[in-house]
Amino acid sequence: MAVFDFNDNKKDSKSVVVTYEVFDSNRRSADCDNPILIIDNSKREWAHHSSGMFQSPLKGSGFEFRVDDTVLVSDIIKIDSRFVNLIKWLGENHIQVILSGRNNDNGYCVYKIRETGVNVRGAKLSAQDGFLQFMMERLFLSDAPGPELDEEEDIEGDGMKLTSVQSITDFLTCAGRTLPDNINQWARRNLAVAKSSEVTPEERRHAQRAISMMLGIQWKNNYFESIDPVEARRILDEELYGMDNVKQRIIETIIQINRTHTLPAYGLLLIGPAGTGKSQIAYAVARILKMPWATLEMSSINDPEQLTGSSRIYSNAKPGLIMESFAEAESSNLVFIINELDKAASGKGNANPADVLLTLLDNLGFTDNYIECNIPTTGVYPIATANDKSEISAPLMSRFAVIELPDYTVEEKKVIFTDYAMPKVLKRIGLKKEECIMTDDGLDALMDIYKDTSGIRDIEQAAEHIAANALYQIEAEGKTVVEFTGEMIRDLLK
Repeated sequence: MAVFDFNDNKKDSKSVVVTYEVFDSNRRSADCDNPILIIDNSKREWAHHSSGMFQSPLKGSGFEFRVDDTVLVSDIIKIDSRFVNLIKWLGENHIQVILSGRNNDNGYCVYKIRETGVNVRGAKLSAQDGFLQFMMERLFLSDAPGPELDEEEDIEGDGMKLTSVQSITDFLTCAGRTLPDNINQWARRNLAVAKSSEVTPEERRHAQRAISMMLGIQWKNNYFESIDPVEARRILDEELYGMDNVKQRIIETIIQINRTHTLPAYGLLLIGPAGTGKSQIAYAVARILKMPWATLEMSSINDPEQLTGSSRIYSNAKPGLIMESFAEAESSNLVFIINELDKAASGKGNANPADVLLTLLDNLGFTDNYIECNIPTTGVYPIATANDKSEISAPLMSRFAVIELPDYTVEEKKVIFTDYAMPKVLKRIGLKKEECIMTDDGLDALMDIYKDTSGIRDIEQAAEHIAANALYQIEAEGKTVVEFTGEMIRDLLK
């Protein structure tokens, strides 16, 4: 058993025997075979649902069971390292809880901890309802604390936001060790500002908002699971017809994850005419990587401050789009889909958004002017799209594996319209394929109309128009089948 002194500066300091051993786990849930903690049941077995409270660290490392108005204390034997600080916090604050567990030869194996809503002092658990549930879910989504950190943990949740100073304080107490060191220290400094009476209300509000945003992000490790190349190809085939060489190149670029378990050194830059499926590919790659994604539309960003945020010295200060993307995804591992990268060089004055993107892509960390904290970016994977390669600077281009998408041939467009675009529309609006028929000369007329357009966006829109017209003729004019000839297509789409 280890001995720790929990009373560093107390007058009657004494050593407290800690009965438990800590074990590391990265499991995302608990059950009877993989519990959060194990409590000694050698003297008696405990009920499936048992109420009571954890001992204050000053009293020992056990759980005080309430059985028929009697308090019985039993030692904790093991604790998942992610939950150590939460257990201590529950004990220090005399929080009454309900444990769910099962007895076996190892002890009483606890897989769930719930709050009862009251404690000995009569205070609420936290300034926000559901705080314990929020903490439990966040801790399950965190990874085992590394040995180089102090002793606490990291987290993710059910949509609840840490908006009150009390909830932020409780969160940091329970979760500190699994937070990156610099973010833990940054949060504590900003919490001091949020509590201070020596700063303006505006400064307190900004500090509290910034902490709430940062602590809402799941700070994940940089280990990435292997991808299944067969499943990856299936997902790409769903989104893109043909272009086998393009799909092969994409899979070759990202499959290095299978050996290194880190993201590829280069992102993907997809270059091709409008409507060739570049954005669909980007979303498909995010699905393959099983990562959340955020989109940056560079055509609508002409000021670097839109990406970097504004300083808190301004009353209307706010975070930038990059920081907001992390917050909305609630994850530090994120696919950034950067649309129209060739528009990134246009900006105000001497600065342009492309310079900001370089800092994001270099994997050295990103600093938002509002947050004022270096955000790790080793879990960021960029996928950019562009129409014109000549408009992209050499420094930006060097951060990507460049893949050029050719335009579709007429024969490929015929297959896409017949086998993909039209069936998809018919299914969505409830028409059977026998009710809407396209003749061969109708299909040729359609291809002739759009022979000078790139991509497949126009023929997809044409499918919508044709199907809607067929539905109208069936519903309004009583037809049972609508057959589109070349002449009808030219009249309809003129």
